[in-house]
Amino acid sequence: MADSVFPLFFFFFFFFYGVPLYTAAFSHDQAAKTFIFRVDGESKPSIFPTHYHWYSSEFADPVEILHVYDVVFHGFSATLTPDRADSILQNPSVLAVFDDRRRELHTTRSPQFLGLRNQRGLWSESDYGSDVIVGVFDTGVWPERRSFSDLNLGPVPAKWKGICETGVRFAKKNCNRKLVGARFFAKGHEAAARGAGPGIGGINETVEFRSPRDADGHGTHTASTAAGRYAFKASMSGYAAGIAKGVAPKARLAVYKVCWKNAGCFDSDILAAFDAAVADGVDVISISIGGGDGISSPYYLDPIAIGSFGAASKGVFISASAGNDGPNGMSVTNLSPWQTSVGAGTIDRNFPADVVLGNGKRLSGVSLYSGVPLKGKMYSLVYPGKSGILAASLCMENSLDPALVKGKIVVCDRGSSPRVAKGLVVRKAGGVGMILANGISNGEGLVGDAHLIPACAVGADEGDALKSYISSTSKATATIDFKGTVIGIKPAPVVASFSGRGPNGLNPEILKPDLIAPGVNILAAWTDAVGPTGLDSDTRKTEFNILSGTSMACPHVSGAAALLKSAHPDWSPAAIRSAMMTTASITDNRLQPMIDEATGKPSTPYDFGAGNLNLDLAMDPGLVYDITSADYVNFLCSIGYSPKIIQVITRSPETCPAKKPLPENLNYPSISALFPATSVGISTKSFIRTLTNVGPPNSVYRVRIESPAKGVKVAVKPAKLLFSEKTKKQSFVVTISADTRNIEMGESGAIFGSLSWSDGKHVVRSPIAITQIEPL
Repeated sequence: MADSVFPLFFFFFFFFYGVPLYTAAFSHDQAAKTFIFRVDGESKPSIFPTHYHWYSSEFADPVEILHVYDVVFHGFSATLTPDRADSILQNPSVLAVFDDRRRELHTTRSPQFLGLRNQRGLWSESDYGSDVIVGVFDTGVWPERRSFSDLNLGPVPAKWKGICETGVRFAKKNCNRKLVGARFFAKGHEAAARGAGPGIGGINETVEFRSPRDADGHGTHTASTAAGRYAFKASMSGYAAGIAKGVAPKARLAVYKVCWKNAGCFDSDILAAFDAAVADGVDVISISIGGGDGISSPYYLDPIAIGSFGAASKGVFISASAGNDGPNGMSVTNLSPWQTSVGAGTIDRNFPADVVLGNGKRLSGVSLYSGVPLKGKMYSLVYPGKSGILAASLCMENSLDPALVKGKIVVCDRGSSPRVAKGLVVRKAGGVGMILANGISNGEGLVGDAHLIPACAVGADEGDALKSYISSTSKATATIDFKGTVIGIKPAPVVASFSGRGPNGLNPEILKPDLIAPGVNILAAWTDAVGPTGLDSDTRKTEFNILSGTSMACPHVSGAAALLKSAHPDWSPAAIRSAMMTTASITDNRLQPMIDEATGKPSTPYDFGAGNLNLDLAMDPGLVYDITSADYVNFLCSIGYSPKIIQVITRSPETCPAKKPLPENLNYPSISALFPATSVGISTKSFIRTLTNVGPPNSVYRVRIESPAKGVKVAVKPAKLLFSEKTKKQSFVVTISADTRNIEMGESGAIFGSLSWSDGKHVVRSPIAITQIEPL
């Protein structure tokens, strides 16, 4: 984890609690750009037959309006000058306006590793989720892949109301009983491109398809991870050979293309997809997309959070990626409590490649190189960074001297350019191979790449050893030994170094991420539009590809939610998340605490939330922490949002209780206690939680507390909960006392414990995080 500096930062976020701001930042620049307007839908004058007629008559010209929203959000997006937008905001019916921001994508043994086994447990009981529809917001789909076959699937569920939108190389026949619908959203993207300057068009049709067809690969990969069918003899150029299947192989897929190759994803289009998906009848939304600027906006300025609230309030489960900015603290994204935020862990499969040095030493790395091997031949080894020139150390374009690297294996530092692109720079300069060395920021975190030349990646420690060897001799030599696919790797899971970390930068009372799922070296279906590296110069074609990122972890949870929804149709999105969180595993396959890949030390709930997804246990959690839309409204009241601001998120006018609620009393499956750093002596906080019995009606649960550390006491009353046919819900109070004189915070700026309720069969576990904050 990062340095223990969190208490210093928290006061900044608490500033927002007092006076939320809800206008876009208007500049003096009067170039037209896209704005999203939140309108009070009840204010429409009766003279107008539809909201569109009202908006186009009173607020903007029809040609300026991009999207009209009326399912998860009331309002519209339009391309206007900032002055026009400002004047529209003065209308009392307009609640808020915000800029259309660009977002970024958070870029198979895994179902077995989740505890899924064929014909038993969750897969058999839910008929593989065949009545559930998963909506995937991403770069589209390559529909011909075997993963999207509808062989032996029953009819499309009657609740489906969506369409199969046609376009370039995408016809009605590309949808089927598996891929039940597909749409694309480009208006925000095209408007942004027009605003970028004269001559800049919208969709670059030389590399993109103006249709739901996937030109990038990311969307095909995430969709097939969530719900791909069985595909036998699957592999990526021989790596990870076996049967590829999604987490919910019989669930139906609906694809919403909101992201465009090399161009990101715009809020106005994402919001339109939320509107469409909920109206279409999806049960689960999978969104591997996050803020492009590393800063989490307040919920009322975040269209992903707003769209998610509208969807969740209609019973749709939202799985969102936690971001790839780890291991820095406070890097987790998609923070709203109505979204499930998913971090990434490893699975027990790896693709090792050893660097063999001339002195006989072997350094371990990873690679997905599938070309002609080096066959043990030793080559001269060179590190261009010895010159002190940064561009050369990073193997940037045109930075390498052919006289220095020709016929040699080149060591390149990771960063600033795509990992695989560095190999192309080496090849262009005449090098025969590459070793990609992590710096301190990536630590020991490694992901496999389908390199175009013999190459592998090594961690920071191995990289240092490599450079020391080069410095120690004038005749450094090496070769790379590619070992293929190895399964049964221990330890696993390990928290991926890139996975977004807590604490929650908006509301630290809510622990984020919620949990982790497989997100490193995941095999899934791929597009035919680009090669496995995604580089323009990579002309290889592959049916499957191996990718890493919280983007890959998120659809594992989406597929899991589909199975749980299918097995328990009456469960709310919050109950489904609770089942996953309270049964998640915090140990690895050695039965030891999960390790953090970045440090090699035990990880914490700031890294993994409640733990690693364990689907077999989630099927039968015993008890769940349920949350209603009214509970979320109370939470928004508790963080200082006014009723008018809350309406921006919830669509309908809301009132806050006379006595201000406490944010920590949201009925969340985890507990985060914040104590003022300035307090002297013993401070106490109490938390109220309510459990709903979803197991045997007559049950007795007893509490077990894992106390965090010296200086902290955790008490639970009552210590025993009795459930019966009549009593389905029981509440309890957790009291945490912290003696600030004796408390010792860990490296992450927090200390951790847990409380578990057990009836002898089920264990319902909640992590506890305790930290100190600097008051403003």
